Amino acid sequence: MLKKLPKLLVILLASLLILNLLQAYFTELIYDEAYYWHYAQDMAWGYFDHPPMVAFLIKISSFFFDGELGVRFMSCILSIGSIIILWLLIDNPKKREHILPFFTFAFSLTLLNAYGFFTLPDTPLVFFTCVFLLVYKHFIKNPNYYKAMILGVIIAALMYSKYHAFLVIFFIILSNLKLALNKYAWIAVGIALVCYTPHFIWLYEHEFVSIKYHLYERPNGAYNFEKYTVGFFINLVAVLGFTFPWVYKALYKTKATDLFIKALLYLTYGFIIFFFISSFNRRIQTQWVIIISIPLFILAYNYMLTNKNALKWIYRTAIINTIVLVILRIGLIYKPLFPIYYETHGNKLWVNNLHSQIGDTPVVFENSYRTTPMYAFYTGGNTYSLNNIYYRQNQYTIDKTEETVQNKKVLYVTNYHKKGDIKYKRIDGTFLYGNFIENFESYRKLKCSIKEDIETLNTTKEYTLQVYNPYDKAVPLKKLKFSVVYLDKYKKVKDLISITPTTLKENILTLNAKDTTNFKIKLPKSKMEKPSYFKISISENGFIPGLNGSNIKLH
Repeated sequence: MLKKLPKLLVILLASLLILNLLQAYFTELIYDEAYYWHYAQDMAWGYFDHPPMVAFLIKISSFFFDGELGVRFMSCILSIGSIIILWLLIDNPKKREHILPFFTFAFSLTLLNAYGFFTLPDTPLVFFTCVFLLVYKHFIKNPNYYKAMILGVIIAALMYSKYHAFLVIFFIILSNLKLALNKYAWIAVGIALVCYTPHFIWLYEHEFVSIKYHLYERPNGAYNFEKYTVGFFINLVAVLGFTFPWVYKALYKTKATDLFIKALLYLTYGFIIFFFISSFNRRIQTQWVIIISIPLFILAYNYMLTNKNALKWIYRTAIINTIVLVILRIGLIYKPLFPIYYETHGNKLWVNNLHSQIGDTPVVFENSYRTTPMYAFYTGGNTYSLNNIYYRQNQYTIDKTEETVQNKKVLYVTNYHKKGDIKYKRIDGTFLYGNFIENFESYRKLKCSIKEDIETLNTTKEYTLQVYNPYDKAVPLKKLKFSVVYLDKYKKVKDLISITPTTLKENILTLNAKDTTNFKIKLPKSKMEKPSYFKISISENGFIPGLNGSNIKLH
């Protein structure tokens, strides 16, 4: 199949691969990449925020290279694979007459360009969406057991990439409801479920922590038309850059002449409508709509091959996109060319600044799942993110990183301190302070729950507080302080009130290892007029209370 690629396209792709490898090598990590690198240090079938595919790619990359390229190598490979598959998805024989416009248009798509060297969950999502469309295209022409097996594996790979992949599968099925009567389609679904079973098991073993967070625990904000809905439409432009008027015109002009074109249309409009509706509830991040770049590219390029005016203008605007993107890519490495401070600037500088002052002392960063892995990546040292009620849960909430710093001398870095034993400057010019703790001890994995169902706030009734200790050792109660946290309807902390639970039995001084201890508590009256949620939180050794309990809704 690849032997049929035009020589010019092979040369262009090889050049792009070299460019992406160089970019990956010379560009410092962004914070999310460092976080996913942290995933890959302990391979599992799932992680707090995402399925495991991004960690798997980083792990493979690390077998070939060290440093940044050891995080990004597989992304460079997959990005070239995505462009090759896009070429294969174009049936019009005229495509061989317009190889340069094809390549330029593909290169000009902003996020597809960025994911040519960055390693993020959307990187495998884009690649496996391309593969899925290619396999599906052949499947609907002549379904059989062999194609059904391949389709099932690819569906699983999609879902292992990012949960948003469900929308890809859903809208493709919606475009062809007769698949419900196709035995080969059901075989594909069965194989996909079997392949995805390890992740289902992981979710079950971790109490569906990812699903709960994304659907119920994630903080939000009040609706803002400019920020949410207008921002969504800006994202629809941003994923295409200057080519957007002609690409969306191509979308409008395209009719569903066959099942595959119909699938592309459903996929595009489906994502647009879904996230447009979602924009009335939350801010839509640009990468959430990256998938529409794939069907839009296929539809627009097919349109270009039959419309000279479209070919001329998409090609011209793609060249403008390309020039801008090349300048920005150089700016990712060389800061003066980048219009604003970005995450790839100065990470080694601040890390080395801090490391030179403390040596190999472990560092505990408060409320930073981003800074924590960045420091670990560039130093190889032990780090931990101590999350409290003013932050959010993340991978450090559920993994074993806390164990690596327990009962050790650590540097504790927090945004709340205005002075400390150590001071270091961040790239944005602000300073952070750290204080040494001779014997660090935290119990952020203690779990709190209320036994009774609560719908309305009753400050006179006694409730049963259950505290589970997952540690292998008992936890002294004298080291713990309990609080009730009240939140507004957007799950933002608004009130924190200390409480003193009473044990059901006398002379209980510890929370026994791997055991649940019951207490009686009363919920104090909140300063809020009508709190929407509350949770029970625990503070240990004077730290700000942690994320020990789930949000409980009050009606």
